[in-house]
Amino acid sequence: MKATDVIRRPLITEKTSILREDGRTIVFHVARGANKIDIKRAVEHLLGAKVAAVRTSTTHGKVKRQGRFSGKRPDWKRAYVRLRDGEKLPDFLEGA
Repeated sequence: MKATDVIRRPLITEKTSILREDGRTIVFHVARGANKIDIKRAVEHLLGAKVAAVRTSTTHGKVKRQGRFSGKRPDWKRAYVRLRDGEKLPDFLEGA
């Protein structure tokens, strides 16, 4: 799996903004089949920063209705990536 396939996009929410204030934690939307080792390698390759720890969680998709038709949104996975001491967030994630 290529590094660009593993990491889909950074998650920007109120909770992730609070986590990002310490300057070491970044949250990404990642591929469902990616494991922690894949995520660590992808972050180090794409961002050039050393990773201390990776935590993952799978979010189950909601059931949505439109009239009498119901469907389900897909499940997705997020990764909480903690950088090593002394590492800095990339510039494009600082202002986000």
